[in-house]
Amino acid sequence: MSNFLPLFEAIESSIQRDDFVKITLSKPLSKRNELVNVYIRYIVLKDKPHLSFTYRYKTNDQVKNYTIAETQEIISEMLLNAFRFATLFTLEEDLQIFVSKKKVISFKKQYPSFKNKPPEIHNQPKERKVTKSDYLKHLGVSDKDGNIIHKMADKFRQINKYLEIIDDLVSNANLPKTVHIVDMGSGKGYLTFALYDFLKNKKDLDIEITGIELRPKLVNYCNDIAKRCGFEKLNFECKSIEDYNDKRIDILIALHACDTATDDAIYKGIHSKAEIIVTAPCCHKQIRQQLKGATPENPILKYGIFKERQYEMLTDTMRALLLEKENYQTKIFEFVSNEHTRKNVMLVGKKSIKKTDTNLIDSKIKKLKNDFGFTEHYLEKLIKN
Repeated sequence: MSNFLPLFEAIESSIQRDDFVKITLSKPLSKRNELVNVYIRYIVLKDKPHLSFTYRYKTNDQVKNYTIAETQEIISEMLLNAFRFATLFTLEEDLQIFVSKKKVISFKKQYPSFKNKPPEIHNQPKERKVTKSDYLKHLGVSDKDGNIIHKMADKFRQINKYLEIIDDLVSNANLPKTVHIVDMGSGKGYLTFALYDFLKNKKDLDIEITGIELRPKLVNYCNDIAKRCGFEKLNFECKSIEDYNDKRIDILIALHACDTATDDAIYKGIHSKAEIIVTAPCCHKQIRQQLKGATPENPILKYGIFKERQYEMLTDTMRALLLEKENYQTKIFEFVSNEHTRKNVMLVGKKSIKKTDTNLIDSKIKKLKNDFGFTEHYLEKLIKN
């Protein structure tokens, strides 16, 4: 414990100065370690100072609170046996601690990263949206005891993030009593099952979900699991997105529908006046075919890796603009970290009652076409027809 004395002295001094921000422990000794990192913050419990530890595991967060005196032994133990790196953030300075493989400890002071302190109140970590359910076992996400299988930890995290997004959208949407949801390109159904379980059993909503998938084996597989789980209003149909013609869609979902299949799905949502449209595009061939390559005005297209990213940004920006023109408020954001998948962009549209300035949107679309040399976006063509 004495080896880390400068750290503990700095912690006590920062608490006395009232400028303690937080401590982070990172860089686990083993990549197989279920504990990814630890966040420590100052809180007041029952009028007494404590440090609150948030242990971030691959599949869940756990919070434990300790008195200031108790934390010295705990931090020392973790830095010697679990993590290589720690940082104490205060308003005066940052103190970095590095522990080498040979247990040599070094300290380094940096300029402060923060100008303000977080509130000194006790709160719980973000609630997990996914509950233990049989569908997780049938899909191979958890074992027979309900524990998440190690190699499926990223998928489990993705499901939770997805449900957080949907929960926020649904909570603020003007939806009918019975909500009709269509998941176009549902695949193996990880997110489709999770959505049904969450909205039906946790949010207690009256919902009907239809998964649209071209591969018969997956359709039969998912329908069988839905039946075994007692998910009576969840069914899967074997057909293309283009062939789905049910006019009633309140929430349209299309995650990783390839290339223009995303546009077909968005158009189905627009045509049905869906309240919410959620997409995660995965490839962008249609715009690519129209761009001729590098120009003196736009040398970015000379480089392959930038060219591919440019296709993606152009395609999804056009989708967002066309949705806005149809009176949808749009957002484009990172769904999950690049660390887990490159297919990590989500485009969301939510029906708005505000009047749209179509002339302004048309001018933006025209400028994009002029700047990058393409004539028409596939979704644009669908809407016109």
